[in-house]
Amino acid sequence: MESDGAAIPKMVGEDSIRDVFEESEILPGTAAGNGEEKSGNGDGAAKITKEDMINDFKRETKISGEKSRETPEKEKLPLTERLKTLFKKKEVDFEPYDPEKHGPLVSFDGMSGYEEIDRYWVNEPYAFIVILHNTEQDDLLYQVVEPGMTGLESEFLEEIRSRLRDALLVEDVEEEEDKEEILVKKVKSLVQDYALDIDIATLEKILYYVVRDFIGFGKLDPLMHDSSIEDISANGHDLPIYLYHKKYLNIPTSVVYEEEELDSFIIRLAQRSGKHISIAEPMVDAAMPDGSRIQMTLGDAVTAHGSTFTIRKFKDVPITPIDLINWKTFSSEAMAYLWLCIENNKSLIFAGGTASGKTSSLNAAALFMPEKAKIITLEDTRELQLPHPNWIPGVTRDAFTADNRGAIDMYELLRGALRQRPEYLLVGEVRGKEALTLFQAMSTGHTTFSTMHADSVASAIHRLENPPISVPRTMIEALDIMSIQSQIYVKGQRARRSVKIVEITDIDPTTRNIRTNDIFAWNPAKDVIEHVGESKSLIGIMTRRGWTVQELKKELAYRQKILEYLMHNDITDFDIIATIIHAYQSTPEKVLQKLGIE
Repeated sequence: MESDGAAIPKMVGEDSIRDVFEESEILPGTAAGNGEEKSGNGDGAAKITKEDMINDFKRETKISGEKSRETPEKEKLPLTERLKTLFKKKEVDFEPYDPEKHGPLVSFDGMSGYEEIDRYWVNEPYAFIVILHNTEQDDLLYQVVEPGMTGLESEFLEEIRSRLRDALLVEDVEEEEDKEEILVKKVKSLVQDYALDIDIATLEKILYYVVRDFIGFGKLDPLMHDSSIEDISANGHDLPIYLYHKKYLNIPTSVVYEEEELDSFIIRLAQRSGKHISIAEPMVDAAMPDGSRIQMTLGDAVTAHGSTFTIRKFKDVPITPIDLINWKTFSSEAMAYLWLCIENNKSLIFAGGTASGKTSSLNAAALFMPEKAKIITLEDTRELQLPHPNWIPGVTRDAFTADNRGAIDMYELLRGALRQRPEYLLVGEVRGKEALTLFQAMSTGHTTFSTMHADSVASAIHRLENPPISVPRTMIEALDIMSIQSQIYVKGQRARRSVKIVEITDIDPTTRNIRTNDIFAWNPAKDVIEHVGESKSLIGIMTRRGWTVQELKKELAYRQKILEYLMHNDITDFDIIATIIHAYQSTPEKVLQKLGIE
Protein backbone atom coordinates (compact mmCIF):
# COMPACT_ATOMS: atom_id res chain seq x y z
CA MET A 1 0.00 0.00 0.00
CA GLU A 2 1.30 3.46 -0.94
CA SER A 3 0.91 6.70 1.00
CA ASP A 4 2.16 10.29 0.71
CA GLY A 5 5.23 9.26 2.61
CA ALA A 6 7.57 6.28 2.30
CA ALA A 7 6.32 2.73 1.79
CA ILE A 8 5.79 0.87 5.11
CA PRO A 9 6.79 -2.83 5.21
CA LYS A 10 4.11 -5.41 6.15
CA MET A 11 6.26 -6.91 8.94
CA VAL A 12 7.38 -4.08 11.17
CA GLY A 13 10.45 -4.69 13.33
CA GLU A 14 13.06 -2.68 15.16
CA ASP A 15 15.31 -2.24 12.11
CA SER A 16 12.47 -1.11 9.83
CA ILE A 17 11.35 1.44 12.45
CA ARG A 18 14.86 2.83 12.49
CA ASP A 19 14.80 3.10 8.68
CA VAL A 20 11.49 4.92 8.63
CA PHE A 21 12.54 7.47 11.23
CA GLU A 22 16.14 7.77 10.12
CA GLU A 23 15.71 11.19 8.47
CA SER A 24 14.07 13.00 11.37
CA GLU A 25 14.98 13.29 14.99
CA ILE A 26 11.46 14.02 16.20
CA LEU A 27 7.82 13.39 15.35
CA PRO A 28 5.35 16.22 15.93
CA GLY A 29 2.02 15.76 17.65
CA THR A 30 2.87 12.40 19.37
CA ALA A 31 2.86 11.78 23.10
CA ALA A 32 6.05 10.44 24.56
CA GLY A 33 6.16 6.74 25.33
CA ASN A 34 6.71 7.34 28.99
CA GLY A 35 3.73 9.70 29.29
CA GLU A 36 5.92 12.84 29.77
CA GLU A 37 5.81 15.82 27.43
CA LYS A 38 9.16 16.46 25.71
CA SER A 39 10.50 19.94 25.13
CA GLY A 40 10.42 20.88 21.45
CA ASN A 41 11.33 23.73 19.17
CA GLY A 42 9.32 26.33 21.06
CA ASP A 43 5.94 25.98 19.26
CA GLY A 44 4.39 24.06 22.18
CA ALA A 45 4.05 20.76 20.30
CA ALA A 46 5.16 17.62 22.04
CA LYS A 47 8.24 16.06 20.61
CA ILE A 48 9.44 12.47 20.77
CA THR A 49 12.77 11.10 19.85
CA LYS A 50 13.35 8.17 17.55
CA GLU A 51 14.51 6.05 20.49
CA ASP A 52 11.33 6.82 22.47
CA MET A 53 9.18 5.73 19.57
CA ILE A 54 11.10 2.49 19.13
CA ASN A 55 10.81 1.62 22.84
CA ASP A 56 7.12 2.52 22.85
CA PHE A 57 6.47 0.31 19.82
CA LYS A 58 8.44 -2.59 21.30
CA ARG A 59 6.46 -2.42 24.53
CA GLU A 60 3.10 -2.36 22.74
CA THR A 61 4.13 -5.19 20.46
CA LYS A 62 5.30 -7.30 23.43
CA ILE A 63 2.05 -6.74 25.36
CA SER A 64 -0.16 -7.57 22.42
CA GLY A 65 2.00 -10.58 21.59
CA GLU A 66 1.70 -11.94 25.12
CA LYS A 67 -2.05 -11.54 25.03
CA SER A 68 -2.32 -13.29 21.71
CA ARG A 69 -0.13 -16.19 22.84
CA GLU A 70 -1.88 -16.63 26.24
CA THR A 71 -3.19 -20.23 26.71
CA PRO A 72 -6.60 -20.67 28.34
CA GLU A 73 -6.44 -22.25 31.80
CA LYS A 74 -8.37 -25.31 30.64
CA GLU A 75 -5.87 -25.98 27.81
CA LYS A 76 -3.00 -26.02 30.33
CA LEU A 77 -4.51 -29.12 32.00
CA PRO A 78 -3.47 -32.67 30.97
CA LEU A 79 -5.67 -34.36 28.38
CA THR A 80 -7.31 -36.72 30.92
CA GLU A 81 -8.19 -33.81 33.24
CA ARG A 82 -9.60 -31.80 30.30
CA LEU A 83 -11.74 -34.77 29.32
CA LYS A 84 -12.99 -35.11 32.92
CA THR A 85 -13.83 -31.39 32.92
CA LEU A 86 -15.56 -31.69 29.56
CA PHE A 87 -17.82 -34.52 30.72
CA LYS A 88 -18.29 -33.31 34.27
CA LYS A 89 -21.92 -33.13 35.27
CA LYS A 90 -23.57 -31.24 38.01
CA GLU A 91 -24.08 -33.64 40.92
CA VAL A 92 -27.65 -34.36 41.89
CA ASP A 93 -28.28 -34.01 45.60
CA PHE A 94 -30.37 -37.09 46.40
CA GLU A 95 -32.54 -37.02 49.47
CA PRO A 96 -30.88 -38.95 52.35
CA TYR A 97 -32.51 -42.22 53.35
CA ASP A 98 -34.67 -42.07 56.49
CA PRO A 99 -36.12 -45.41 57.74
CA GLU A 100 -39.12 -43.69 59.35
CA LYS A 101 -39.97 -41.77 56.19
CA HIS A 102 -39.03 -44.25 53.45
CA GLY A 103 -39.72 -47.49 55.27
CA PRO A 104 -37.39 -50.33 56.40
CA LEU A 105 -35.02 -51.93 53.89
CA VAL A 106 -35.10 -55.41 55.43
CA SER A 107 -37.79 -57.65 56.88
CA PHE A 108 -38.13 -61.29 57.91
CA ASP A 109 -41.46 -63.06 58.46
CA GLY A 110 -40.15 -66.39 59.69
CA MET A 111 -39.37 -69.76 58.11
CA SER A 112 -41.52 -72.85 57.98
CA GLY A 113 -40.48 -75.49 60.51
CA TYR A 114 -38.29 -73.07 62.48
CA GLU A 115 -38.88 -71.00 65.59
CA GLU A 116 -37.14 -67.66 66.02
CA ILE A 117 -35.13 -67.49 69.24
CA ASP A 118 -32.93 -64.41 68.68
CA ARG A 119 -32.59 -61.40 66.38
CA TYR A 120 -29.98 -58.61 66.30
CA TRP A 121 -28.51 -56.04 63.93
CA VAL A 122 -25.01 -56.46 62.52
CA ASN A 123 -25.07 -53.58 60.03
CA GLU A 124 -28.07 -51.36 60.78
CA PRO A 125 -30.25 -50.57 58.80
CA TYR A 126 -29.04 -52.96 56.08
CA ALA A 127 -28.53 -56.40 57.63
CA PHE A 128 -29.62 -58.29 60.73
CA ILE A 129 -29.28 -61.85 61.99
CA VAL A 130 -32.05 -64.22 63.03
CA ILE A 131 -31.24 -67.36 65.03
CA LEU A 132 -33.76 -70.05 64.15
CA HIS A 133 -34.44 -73.32 65.97
CA ASN A 134 -35.78 -76.41 64.25
CA THR A 135 -37.90 -78.07 66.92
CA GLU A 136 -38.13 -81.45 65.18
CA GLN A 137 -34.39 -81.94 64.56
CA ASP A 138 -33.23 -79.71 67.42
CA ASP A 139 -30.96 -77.78 65.04
CA LEU A 140 -30.05 -74.11 64.93
CA LEU A 141 -29.74 -71.96 61.81
CA TYR A 142 -27.96 -68.61 61.47
CA GLN A 143 -30.18 -66.72 59.02
CA VAL A 144 -28.70 -63.63 57.33
CA VAL A 145 -31.36 -61.06 56.38
CA GLU A 146 -30.41 -58.40 53.80
CA PRO A 147 -32.50 -56.00 51.67
CA GLY A 148 -34.79 -57.86 49.24
CA MET A 149 -34.66 -56.90 45.55
CA THR A 150 -37.41 -56.98 42.93
CA GLY A 151 -36.66 -58.25 39.41
CA LEU A 152 -36.31 -54.71 38.04
CA GLU A 153 -34.08 -53.64 40.94
CA SER A 154 -31.82 -56.67 40.43
CA GLU A 155 -31.44 -55.91 36.71
CA PHE A 156 -30.69 -52.27 37.45
CA LEU A 157 -28.10 -53.31 40.09
CA GLU A 158 -26.32 -55.58 37.56
CA GLU A 159 -26.23 -52.75 35.03
CA ILE A 160 -24.78 -50.38 37.64
CA ARG A 161 -22.13 -52.98 38.62
CA SER A 162 -21.15 -53.48 34.97
CA ARG A 163 -20.79 -49.77 34.30
CA LEU A 164 -18.96 -49.20 37.58
CA ARG A 165 -16.21 -51.64 36.63
CA ASP A 166 -15.46 -49.62 33.50
CA ALA A 167 -15.72 -46.26 35.29
CA LEU A 168 -13.46 -47.28 38.16
CA LEU A 169 -10.72 -48.54 35.82
CA VAL A 170 -9.87 -44.95 34.85
CA GLU A 171 -10.51 -43.47 38.30
CA ASP A 172 -7.37 -42.17 40.00
CA VAL A 173 -7.98 -42.91 43.68
CA GLU A 174 -5.51 -41.62 46.27
CA GLU A 175 -4.53 -43.89 49.16
CA GLU A 176 -5.98 -41.56 51.80
CA GLU A 177 -9.30 -41.01 49.98
CA ASP A 178 -12.47 -42.60 51.31
CA LYS A 179 -13.18 -45.37 48.80
CA GLU A 180 -16.75 -45.82 49.96
CA GLU A 181 -17.47 -42.13 49.46
CA ILE A 182 -16.03 -42.27 45.92
CA LEU A 183 -18.09 -45.36 45.14
CA VAL A 184 -21.33 -43.77 46.38
CA LYS A 185 -20.70 -40.68 44.22
CA LYS A 186 -20.08 -42.84 41.17
CA VAL A 187 -23.29 -44.80 41.70
CA LYS A 188 -25.32 -41.62 42.09
CA SER A 189 -23.70 -40.24 38.93
CA LEU A 190 -24.68 -43.37 36.99
CA VAL A 191 -28.23 -43.19 38.33
CA GLN A 192 -28.30 -39.60 37.12
CA ASP A 193 -27.24 -40.80 33.64
CA TYR A 194 -30.31 -43.01 33.43
CA ALA A 195 -32.47 -40.02 34.38
CA LEU A 196 -34.75 -42.27 36.39
CA ASP A 197 -37.04 -41.02 39.09
CA ILE A 198 -35.65 -43.71 41.40
CA ASP A 199 -37.16 -44.45 44.77
CA ILE A 200 -34.91 -43.44 47.71
CA ALA A 201 -35.22 -46.89 49.34
CA THR A 202 -34.26 -48.56 46.03
CA LEU A 203 -31.22 -46.30 45.68
CA GLU A 204 -30.17 -47.16 49.24
CA LYS A 205 -30.45 -50.89 48.49
CA ILE A 206 -28.29 -50.49 45.38
CA LEU A 207 -25.71 -48.48 47.32
CA TYR A 208 -25.60 -51.18 50.02
CA TYR A 209 -24.98 -54.04 47.59
CA VAL A 210 -22.41 -52.07 45.57
CA VAL A 211 -20.40 -51.11 48.66
CA ARG A 212 -20.78 -54.64 50.08
CA ASP A 213 -19.45 -56.29 46.91
CA PHE A 214 -16.78 -53.78 45.83
CA ILE A 215 -15.31 -52.83 49.22
CA GLY A 216 -16.74 -55.34 51.70
CA PHE A 217 -16.73 -59.14 51.65
CA GLY A 218 -19.74 -59.81 49.43
CA LYS A 219 -22.18 -62.40 50.79
CA LEU A 220 -19.87 -62.87 53.78
CA ASP A 221 -20.03 -59.20 54.79
CA PRO A 222 -22.79 -59.51 57.46
CA LEU A 223 -20.81 -62.30 59.14
CA MET A 224 -17.68 -60.14 59.19
CA HIS A 225 -19.71 -57.40 60.91
CA ASP A 226 -20.93 -59.77 63.64
CA SER A 227 -18.81 -59.33 66.78
CA SER A 228 -20.30 -62.53 68.27
CA ILE A 229 -18.48 -64.72 65.73
CA GLU A 230 -15.02 -66.16 66.37
CA ASP A 231 -14.47 -68.46 63.36
CA ILE A 232 -16.03 -68.63 59.88
CA SER A 233 -15.58 -71.80 57.79
CA ALA A 234 -16.41 -72.65 54.19
CA ASN A 235 -16.13 -76.43 53.79
CA GLY A 236 -16.68 -76.52 50.04
CA HIS A 237 -19.06 -75.33 47.32
CA ASP A 238 -22.82 -75.83 47.59
CA LEU A 239 -22.46 -76.32 51.35
CA PRO A 240 -23.61 -73.89 54.07
CA ILE A 241 -20.99 -71.65 55.65
CA TYR A 242 -20.40 -72.73 59.26
CA LEU A 243 -19.32 -70.46 62.08
CA TYR A 244 -18.41 -70.57 65.74
CA HIS A 245 -20.73 -68.27 67.67
CA LYS A 246 -19.89 -67.14 71.21
CA LYS A 247 -23.41 -67.94 72.37
CA TYR A 248 -24.67 -70.66 70.00
CA LEU A 249 -21.33 -72.45 69.31
CA ASN A 250 -21.06 -74.32 65.97
CA ILE A 251 -23.96 -73.31 63.77
CA PRO A 252 -24.70 -73.48 60.00
CA THR A 253 -25.68 -70.30 58.15
CA SER A 254 -27.97 -69.47 55.25
CA VAL A 255 -24.95 -68.39 53.16
CA VAL A 256 -24.01 -70.86 50.39
CA TYR A 257 -21.47 -70.42 47.55
CA GLU A 258 -21.61 -72.08 44.14
CA GLU A 259 -18.36 -73.56 42.77
CA GLU A 260 -17.22 -70.75 40.46
CA GLU A 261 -18.44 -68.12 42.91
CA LEU A 262 -16.42 -69.67 45.75
CA ASP A 263 -13.24 -70.01 43.64
CA SER A 264 -13.51 -66.39 42.54
CA PHE A 265 -14.13 -65.21 46.10
CA ILE A 266 -11.07 -67.08 47.45
CA ILE A 267 -8.79 -65.68 44.71
CA ARG A 268 -10.06 -62.19 45.57
CA LEU A 269 -9.51 -62.74 49.31
CA ALA A 270 -5.93 -63.87 48.64
CA GLN A 271 -5.23 -60.80 46.49
CA ARG A 272 -6.67 -58.45 49.12
CA SER A 273 -4.43 -60.14 51.71
CA GLY A 274 -1.35 -59.56 49.53
CA LYS A 275 -0.95 -63.26 48.66
CA HIS A 276 -1.12 -65.40 45.53
CA ILE A 277 -3.19 -68.57 45.28
CA SER A 278 -3.46 -70.84 42.24
CA ILE A 279 -3.85 -74.49 41.26
CA ALA A 280 -0.04 -74.73 41.37
CA GLU A 281 0.03 -73.32 44.93
CA PRO A 282 -3.45 -74.12 46.28
CA MET A 283 -2.85 -73.48 50.02
CA VAL A 284 -2.29 -70.06 51.57
CA ASP A 285 -2.14 -68.63 55.11
CA ALA A 286 -2.63 -64.89 55.28
CA ALA A 287 -3.71 -61.90 57.33
CA MET A 288 -6.75 -60.09 55.97
CA PRO A 289 -6.87 -56.26 55.72
CA ASP A 290 -8.82 -56.06 59.01
CA GLY A 291 -6.23 -58.25 60.79
CA SER A 292 -8.23 -61.51 60.77
CA ARG A 293 -6.30 -64.71 60.07
CA ILE A 294 -7.36 -66.78 57.07
CA GLN A 295 -6.37 -70.18 55.71
CA MET A 296 -7.48 -70.93 52.14
CA THR A 297 -7.39 -73.81 49.68
CA LEU A 298 -8.30 -73.51 46.00
CA GLY A 299 -10.00 -76.22 43.92
CA ASP A 300 -10.38 -79.89 44.77
CA ALA A 301 -6.72 -80.93 44.52
CA VAL A 302 -6.21 -80.88 48.31
CA THR A 303 -9.80 -80.63 49.56
CA ALA A 304 -12.34 -83.03 48.05
CA HIS A 305 -15.39 -80.76 48.30
CA GLY A 306 -13.72 -77.89 46.47
CA SER A 307 -12.29 -74.60 47.67
CA THR A 308 -12.33 -73.88 51.39
CA PHE A 309 -11.45 -71.08 53.78
CA THR A 310 -11.34 -70.60 57.54
CA ILE A 311 -11.32 -67.09 59.00
CA ARG A 312 -10.34 -66.45 62.60
CA LYS A 313 -11.96 -63.13 63.36
CA PHE A 314 -9.88 -60.23 64.57
CA LYS A 315 -11.07 -58.05 67.45
CA ASP A 316 -11.00 -54.33 66.68
CA VAL A 317 -10.41 -53.61 70.37
CA PRO A 318 -7.61 -55.70 71.94
CA ILE A 319 -8.38 -57.89 74.93
CA THR A 320 -7.23 -56.44 78.25
CA PRO A 321 -6.35 -58.02 81.61
CA ILE A 322 -9.70 -56.74 82.92
CA ASP A 323 -11.53 -58.71 80.20
CA LEU A 324 -9.72 -61.89 81.27
CA ILE A 325 -10.68 -61.29 84.91
CA ASN A 326 -14.30 -60.59 83.98
CA TRP A 327 -14.41 -63.83 81.99
CA LYS A 328 -12.82 -65.68 84.94
CA THR A 329 -9.96 -66.85 82.74
CA PHE A 330 -7.67 -65.50 85.47
CA SER A 331 -8.37 -64.28 88.99
CA SER A 332 -7.42 -60.75 90.00
CA GLU A 333 -4.77 -62.22 92.34
CA ALA A 334 -3.23 -64.31 89.55
CA MET A 335 -3.24 -61.32 87.20
CA ALA A 336 -1.55 -59.13 89.84
CA TYR A 337 1.11 -61.84 90.19
CA LEU A 338 1.70 -61.85 86.42
CA TRP A 339 1.81 -58.03 86.40
CA LEU A 340 4.60 -57.94 88.98
CA CYS A 341 6.53 -60.79 87.32
CA ILE A 342 6.32 -59.35 83.79
CA GLU A 343 7.33 -55.90 84.95
CA ASN A 344 10.37 -57.48 86.61
CA ASN A 345 11.56 -59.40 83.52
CA LYS A 346 10.34 -62.93 84.18
CA SER A 347 10.00 -65.06 81.01
CA LEU A 348 6.65 -66.67 80.35
CA ILE A 349 4.97 -69.20 78.01
CA PHE A 350 1.21 -69.57 77.57
CA ALA A 351 0.48 -73.21 76.66
CA GLY A 352 -2.82 -74.78 75.74
CA GLY A 353 -4.90 -76.51 73.10
CA THR A 354 -6.50 -75.00 70.00
CA ALA A 355 -8.78 -72.02 70.74
CA SER A 356 -7.86 -72.01 74.43
CA GLY A 357 -7.08 -68.28 74.35
CA LYS A 358 -3.27 -68.42 74.41
CA THR A 359 -2.66 -65.48 72.07
CA SER A 360 -5.38 -63.39 73.71
CA SER A 361 -3.77 -63.91 77.12
CA LEU A 362 -0.34 -63.07 75.72
CA ASN A 363 -1.69 -59.85 74.18
CA ALA A 364 -3.42 -58.84 77.43
CA ALA A 365 -0.42 -59.65 79.62
CA ALA A 366 1.82 -57.61 77.29
CA LEU A 367 0.17 -54.47 78.70
CA PHE A 368 2.18 -55.04 81.88
CA MET A 369 5.50 -54.40 80.13
CA PRO A 370 7.02 -50.99 80.95
CA GLU A 371 5.75 -48.28 78.63
CA LYS A 372 9.12 -47.18 77.17
CA ALA A 373 10.74 -50.64 77.07
CA LYS A 374 12.11 -51.77 73.70
CA ILE A 375 9.82 -54.56 72.48
CA ILE A 376 10.07 -56.80 69.41
CA THR A 377 7.24 -59.13 68.39
CA LEU A 378 7.65 -61.95 65.88
CA GLU A 379 4.62 -63.60 64.26
CA ASP A 380 3.55 -65.56 61.20
CA THR A 381 0.44 -63.39 60.88
CA ARG A 382 -0.08 -60.12 62.78
CA GLU A 383 -2.23 -60.64 65.88
CA LEU A 384 -0.52 -58.82 68.74
CA GLN A 385 -1.55 -55.21 69.39
CA LEU A 386 0.47 -53.12 71.82
CA PRO A 387 0.15 -49.49 72.92
CA HIS A 388 3.91 -49.20 73.51
CA PRO A 389 5.72 -46.59 71.38
CA ASN A 390 9.10 -48.38 71.36
CA TRP A 391 7.81 -51.48 69.55
CA ILE A 392 8.98 -53.27 66.39
CA PRO A 393 6.38 -55.75 65.00
CA GLY A 394 8.06 -58.45 62.88
CA VAL A 395 6.24 -60.77 60.48
CA THR A 396 7.52 -63.79 58.52
CA ARG A 397 7.52 -63.74 54.71
CA ASP A 398 6.86 -66.45 52.16
CA ALA A 399 9.32 -67.36 49.39
CA PHE A 400 9.26 -65.59 46.03
CA THR A 401 10.36 -68.60 44.00
CA ALA A 402 9.88 -72.36 43.90
CA ASP A 403 13.36 -72.94 45.37
CA ASN A 404 12.34 -71.06 48.55
CA ARG A 405 14.39 -67.99 47.69
CA GLY A 406 13.48 -64.82 49.57
CA ALA A 407 11.67 -66.55 52.45
CA ILE A 408 12.06 -65.07 55.93
CA ASP A 409 11.03 -67.64 58.53
CA MET A 410 10.64 -67.28 62.29
CA TYR A 411 14.21 -68.44 62.89
CA GLU A 412 15.65 -65.70 60.66
CA LEU A 413 13.41 -63.08 62.26
CA LEU A 414 14.49 -64.17 65.72
CA ARG A 415 18.18 -64.08 64.82
CA GLY A 416 17.77 -60.54 63.49
CA ALA A 417 15.75 -59.46 66.54
CA LEU A 418 18.47 -60.53 68.97
CA ARG A 419 20.87 -58.11 67.25
CA GLN A 420 18.47 -55.25 68.02
CA ARG A 421 18.93 -55.51 71.80
CA PRO A 422 15.30 -56.00 72.79
CA GLU A 423 14.26 -55.79 76.43
CA TYR A 424 11.16 -57.87 75.74
CA LEU A 425 10.89 -60.42 72.94
CA LEU A 426 7.44 -61.80 72.04
CA VAL A 427 7.15 -64.79 69.70
CA GLY A 428 3.66 -65.63 68.44
CA GLU A 429 4.17 -69.39 68.70
CA VAL A 430 7.15 -71.71 69.08
CA ARG A 431 6.97 -74.86 67.00
CA GLY A 432 10.39 -75.47 65.41
CA LYS A 433 14.08 -74.68 65.47
CA GLU A 434 13.40 -71.06 66.47
CA ALA A 435 12.51 -72.35 69.98
CA LEU A 436 16.15 -73.25 70.59
CA THR A 437 17.21 -69.71 69.72
CA LEU A 438 14.41 -68.38 71.95
CA PHE A 439 15.66 -70.38 74.92
CA GLN A 440 19.22 -69.30 74.19
CA ALA A 441 17.93 -65.72 74.40
CA MET A 442 16.31 -66.53 77.77
CA SER A 443 19.58 -68.01 79.01
CA THR A 444 21.46 -64.84 78.08
CA GLY A 445 19.06 -62.58 80.02
CA HIS A 446 16.44 -61.57 77.43
CA THR A 447 12.86 -61.51 78.70
CA THR A 448 10.75 -63.58 76.31
CA PHE A 449 7.06 -64.39 76.02
CA SER A 450 5.51 -66.93 73.69
CA THR A 451 2.73 -69.48 73.17
CA MET A 452 2.78 -73.17 72.31
CA HIS A 453 0.38 -76.07 71.85
CA ALA A 454 0.37 -78.31 74.93
CA ASP A 455 -2.36 -79.28 77.39
CA SER A 456 -0.17 -79.78 80.47
CA VAL A 457 3.23 -78.90 81.90
CA ALA A 458 4.54 -82.42 81.26
CA SER A 459 3.45 -82.41 77.60
CA ALA A 460 4.88 -78.91 77.11
CA ILE A 461 8.28 -79.96 78.45
CA HIS A 462 8.11 -83.15 76.38
CA ARG A 463 7.45 -81.10 73.22
CA LEU A 464 10.29 -78.71 74.02
CA GLU A 465 12.81 -81.50 74.62
CA ASN A 466 12.05 -83.60 71.54
CA PRO A 467 12.30 -83.00 67.77
CA PRO A 468 11.61 -80.79 65.94
CA ILE A 469 12.17 -78.31 68.81
CA SER A 470 14.93 -80.17 70.71
CA VAL A 471 15.73 -77.69 73.48
CA PRO A 472 18.30 -79.09 75.95
CA ARG A 473 16.87 -79.68 79.40
CA THR A 474 19.35 -77.31 81.01
CA MET A 475 18.04 -74.46 78.84
CA ILE A 476 14.41 -75.09 79.84
CA GLU A 477 15.42 -74.08 83.36
CA ALA A 478 15.76 -70.50 82.02
CA LEU A 479 11.96 -70.35 81.64
CA ASP A 480 10.37 -68.81 84.73
CA ILE A 481 6.58 -69.27 84.38
CA MET A 482 4.21 -71.40 82.33
CA SER A 483 0.45 -70.79 82.19
CA ILE A 484 -1.60 -73.78 81.07
CA GLN A 485 -4.90 -72.75 79.48
CA SER A 486 -7.83 -74.92 78.50
CA GLN A 487 -11.24 -74.66 76.88
CA ILE A 488 -13.71 -76.22 79.30
CA TYR A 489 -17.43 -76.21 80.04
CA VAL A 490 -18.94 -74.53 83.07
CA LYS A 491 -22.64 -75.24 83.66
CA GLY A 492 -23.02 -76.31 80.05
CA GLN A 493 -21.41 -73.14 78.68
CA ARG A 494 -18.03 -73.08 76.99
CA ALA A 495 -15.39 -71.13 78.91
CA ARG A 496 -11.64 -70.58 78.90
CA ARG A 497 -9.64 -70.99 82.08
CA SER A 498 -6.03 -70.78 83.13
CA VAL A 499 -6.12 -74.18 84.79
CA LYS A 500 -2.62 -73.89 86.21
CA ILE A 501 0.16 -71.34 86.58
CA VAL A 502 3.44 -73.12 87.18
CA GLU A 503 7.01 -72.01 87.87
CA ILE A 504 10.06 -73.91 86.63
CA THR A 505 12.22 -74.14 89.73
CA ASP A 506 15.28 -76.24 88.87
CA ILE A 507 16.52 -79.65 87.71
CA ASP A 508 16.57 -82.51 90.21
CA PRO A 509 20.29 -83.42 90.64
CA THR A 510 19.48 -87.11 91.13
CA THR A 511 16.80 -87.87 88.53
CA ARG A 512 17.65 -84.96 86.18
CA ASN A 513 13.93 -84.24 85.94
CA ILE A 514 12.68 -80.67 85.73
CA ARG A 515 11.05 -79.66 89.01
CA THR A 516 8.01 -77.39 88.89
CA ASN A 517 5.94 -75.57 91.49
CA ASP A 518 2.20 -74.88 91.12
CA ILE A 519 1.38 -71.28 92.09
CA PHE A 520 -2.27 -71.02 91.01
CA ALA A 521 -4.71 -73.79 90.09
CA TRP A 522 -8.32 -73.82 88.88
CA ASN A 523 -10.85 -75.45 91.20
CA PRO A 524 -13.51 -76.94 88.87
CA ALA A 525 -16.00 -77.56 91.69
CA LYS A 526 -16.12 -73.86 92.66
CA ASP A 527 -14.98 -72.46 89.29
CA VAL A 528 -12.36 -70.30 90.98
CA ILE A 529 -8.61 -69.95 90.54
CA GLU A 530 -6.90 -70.52 93.89
CA HIS A 531 -3.46 -69.58 95.18
CA VAL A 532 -1.86 -72.94 96.01
CA GLY A 533 1.90 -72.45 96.35
CA GLU A 534 4.79 -70.13 97.18
CA SER A 535 6.54 -68.37 94.34
CA LYS A 536 10.26 -68.59 93.64
CA SER A 537 9.94 -65.74 91.12
CA LEU A 538 8.41 -63.40 93.72
CA ILE A 539 11.23 -64.20 96.16
CA GLY A 540 13.72 -63.31 93.42
CA ILE A 541 11.90 -60.02 92.74
CA MET A 542 11.84 -59.23 96.48
CA THR A 543 15.60 -59.77 96.72
CA ARG A 544 16.31 -57.77 93.57
CA ARG A 545 14.16 -54.81 94.67
CA GLY A 546 15.36 -54.88 98.28
CA TRP A 547 11.86 -55.37 99.67
CA THR A 548 10.78 -57.05 102.87
CA VAL A 549 8.10 -59.76 102.82
CA GLN A 550 5.57 -57.20 104.00
CA GLU A 551 6.51 -54.78 101.22
CA LEU A 552 6.17 -57.54 98.63
CA LYS A 553 2.70 -58.48 99.92
CA LYS A 554 1.68 -54.82 99.97
CA GLU A 555 2.83 -54.37 96.36
CA LEU A 556 0.84 -57.39 95.21
CA ALA A 557 -2.21 -56.20 97.16
CA TYR A 558 -2.05 -52.72 95.56
CA ARG A 559 -1.93 -54.17 92.05
CA GLN A 560 -4.78 -56.55 92.81
CA LYS A 561 -6.89 -53.67 94.17
CA ILE A 562 -6.23 -51.58 91.03
CA LEU A 563 -7.38 -54.45 88.80
CA GLU A 564 -10.47 -55.02 90.95
CA TYR A 565 -11.26 -51.29 90.94
CA LEU A 566 -11.21 -51.29 87.12
CA MET A 567 -13.33 -54.44 87.04
CA HIS A 568 -15.95 -53.28 89.55
CA ASN A 569 -16.28 -49.88 87.87
CA ASP A 570 -16.75 -51.53 84.47
CA ILE A 571 -13.69 -49.83 82.99
CA THR A 572 -12.82 -51.92 79.93
CA ASP A 573 -11.46 -49.30 77.51
CA PHE A 574 -8.07 -50.48 76.24
CA ASP A 575 -6.43 -47.03 76.24
CA ILE A 576 -7.64 -46.12 79.74
CA ILE A 577 -6.44 -49.44 81.21
CA ALA A 578 -3.06 -49.13 79.47
CA THR A 579 -2.70 -45.55 80.77
CA ILE A 580 -3.45 -46.54 84.38
CA ILE A 581 -1.08 -49.54 84.31
CA HIS A 582 1.78 -47.50 82.83
CA ALA A 583 1.10 -44.56 85.17
CA TYR A 584 1.35 -46.90 88.18
CA GLN A 585 4.82 -48.00 87.05
CA SER A 586 6.11 -44.41 87.12
CA THR A 587 4.02 -42.74 89.85
CA PRO A 588 2.32 -45.43 91.97
CA GLU A 589 1.37 -43.08 94.85
CA LYS A 590 -0.41 -40.70 92.51
CA VAL A 591 -2.45 -43.51 90.88
CA LEU A 592 -3.43 -45.01 94.25
CA GLN A 593 -4.50 -41.59 95.49
CA LYS A 594 -6.63 -40.87 92.40
CA LEU A 595 -8.33 -44.25 92.60
CA GLY A 596 -8.86 -43.91 96.35
CA ILE A 597 -6.95 -47.10 97.18
CA GLU A 598 -5.34 -47.37 100.61
